Amino acid sequence: MTRKKGCSGLLTLNRHWITIITLSVFIALPVSFVVIGYQMGVSHMKTNPDDLSLAMQVEMDSQRLTLSEATRTAKDNMDALALRLGKLQAHVIRLDALGQRLTTMAKLDKGEFDFNRPPAQGGPLSNTEAAKSIDVPDFMKSLEDLSAQLDDRSQQLEVLEDMLMTRNLQSEVVPAGRPITKGWLSSYFGMRTDPFNGRRVHHSGIDFAGKMGSDVISVAAGVVTFAGWRSGYGNLVEVNHGKGYSTRYGHNSKILVKVGQTVKKGQVLSKMGTTGRSTGPHVHFEVLYNGRAVNPKKYIQASSG
Repeated sequence: MTRKKGCSGLLTLNRHWITIITLSVFIALPVSFVVIGYQMGVSHMKTNPDDLSLAMQVEMDSQRLTLSEATRTAKDNMDALALRLGKLQAHVIRLDALGQRLTTMAKLDKGEFDFNRPPAQGGPLSNTEAAKSIDVPDFMKSLEDLSAQLDDRSQQLEVLEDMLMTRNLQSEVVPAGRPITKGWLSSYFGMRTDPFNGRRVHHSGIDFAGKMGSDVISVAAGVVTFAGWRSGYGNLVEVNHGKGYSTRYGHNSKILVKVGQTVKKGQVLSKMGTTGRSTGPHVHFEVLYNGRAVNPKKYIQASSG
C-alpha cells in the first residue's frame, strides 16, 4: 500500500513538471520567431537597396508634404497682410484728398499743409538693425504703427476742418438743394412698400425721377470718396463735405467724376440712370451725418435758390 502511494505521488509530480515545460515551450517559440524575424528583416533592409530606396522615397514625400503645408500657411499670411495694406492705402487716399480740398478752399500755405508728400522723418540706423531683415511679426508691427499714425492724422484733419469752418465755409460745404436740375420727387425717406417684394421696409434716402441721362449734381462742395458700382445702388457717387456730412447719388447711367476729385456745389457728378435695384430712371439721394442716414428733406428745403 505504501509503495503504491509513493508511485502515485511521483506520477503527479512528473505531470506538473511536464505541464510547466510544455507551457514554457509554447510561450518561448512565438517570441523566438518574432526576434528571429525582426533580425532577418533588419539584415534584409541593410542589404536590400530597393528597400532603402523605398524608405528614402517615403521620407522625401513626408518632407514635401510638410513644405507644402508651410508654403500654404505663408501664402495665407501674406494674403491677409496684402488685404490690410490695401485698406490702409485706401484710407490714406481719402485723408489726402480731404486735406488737399481743405487747404485749397482756405487758401492756406501749401508748404505748410502738403498732403502730396509723405511726412518728414528720419534718424540714424543702428549696426544691429542694418543687417537684420524684416520678418512677418515685424511687418505686422509696422502695420499697427501705420494704423496708429493714420488715426492720429485723421484727428488732426478734423481739428483743421473745424478751424476752417470758422472762416465762413459752412455755406459751401453743408448740403442744400436738390441733386437734379429737372425732374420730380418720386419716393420719400422713411418706411415705404418695397417696389420689388411688397414688404414694408425703411428707405434711407429720397428718390428723384427724371429723364434718362439728365444731370445729377452735387448739393455741396466736397471731395469724391467713392465712384463706382455698389450692390443695390448700381453706379454710385459718394461725396464727403466735411463736418460729418456726406451725400450719395445712386442708380446713375454714367459717372463723370473720380475718387479724390474735388467738386463744387452744383457741379455735374453723373447722368441719371436705372442701374442697380431700380424700376426706372431716377437718382437715389442720401444725406449722411457721422455715417448715419438722415432725412434729406430739410437740406433740400434749405436751398436759397
